[in-house]
This record gives sequence, structure tokens and C-alpha cells, in this order.
Amino acid sequence: MNAAANCPETGFTLRGRVRGDWIDYNGHMNVAYYVLAFDQATDAFLDVLGLDADYRARCRHTTFVLEMHVNYVREIGRDQPYVIGTRVLDADHKRVHLFHEMRHETEGWLAATNELMVMHIDMEARRGADFPPEVQARVDAWLAAQGALPRPDQAGSMIGIRR
Repeated sequence: MNAAANCPETGFTLRGRVRGDWIDYNGHMNVAYYVLAFDQATDAFLDVLGLDADYRARCRHTTFVLEMHVNYVREIGRDQPYVIGTRVLDADHKRVHLFHEMRHETEGWLAATNELMVMHIDMEARRGADFPPEVQARVDAWLAAQGALPRPDQAGSMIGIRR
């Protein structure tokens, strides 16, 4: 994985390549590894916000994912390069609503999306906690830059059989 921390106006990206052991019996990337790749993108983005390993150890605060939705759009296979773009859809004083898009890095087509709600947690109380001011300022900057962008088609999607 290769993180490229960009500014809020241009977004955040994480690059990777589909590993051979991520391929399932159908010959494409297994669903669990999409979630792993998206989780790595989430962690890398949270590092940019200042919620990195040092912060977690020093402050005894962390983040929990409250809800997650994955849409599998197109198969991606062994050794194919991908890029995950991350957007902030919404945020408040202790939560960030993120949206990831995984695209084939050289061909540009959409492979999958991941939408999630992340909450800042005080590990002593095991409850939600406000972001510290310096993190809140970064969250606010990302939201200001990206919050008004057109909503991705997959954001807010529900599972159901279309009739």
C-alpha cells in the first residue's frame, strides 16, 4: 500500500495491487480483501487527520467503525493495480462519514465503493468522545472542501431486490 496524502481540495488516495492470496475460487478478489483494502485506506486517512498510532497510544482514544456498506461494481483480479480515493461526506464533533472508491489505477474503471461512519472513542470510558481541537480543525477543513461535492451514486444505498 502506498498512501499519497493530498490536501482536502484534491482528496486523499491510497494505491495498492491485488495480491495473489486475495484471489478466491471465482478467480477475482475475495470480498474480505476489498474490506481489508478499504480498511487500510480508512486507517491511512485517519492518520492524516492526526488520529495515528502515536495519538492512540498517547491519548487513549481511537476510532470505531459504526456502520459500513460495500458495493462490488466490477471484478478486479490478480496483480491489478488499484487506487482508493477517499471523501468526507459529512462530519460532526465526534463522527466522520467517509466514502471510498476503488478504481483500477491505469484503466480508471470503478471496482467497488465503501461507505462508512467512523466515531472517535475514549478507550477509558469506551464511549464516543469529541475530537481534540487540532483534529476537529482538520476534519472541518476536509468537510468544507468536499462536503458540497455531488453525492456519489452508491452513497446511502440500501440492500433490496429491485422489482
